[in-house]
Amino acid sequence: MMIKEDNNSLDWVYYILGLFFGILTAAIITGSFGWSILGGIIGFIFGAIFLNGIVKGRQY
Repeated sequence: MMIKEDNNSLDWVYYILGLFFGILTAAIITGSFGWSILGGIIGFIFGAIFLNGIVKGRQY
């Protein structure tokens, strides 16, 4: 008897959400394309921090 393990990782969702909302926040606040890119990078970093610091090892 074999036990199949489900290893579908949804970590990419945190990165995409951080990127999207970082761009959205910077675009709304500044209205500039350059700051939107920087906001996306910062949002991506915050998504990585959230994933690796807060929800690391949590069971879904």
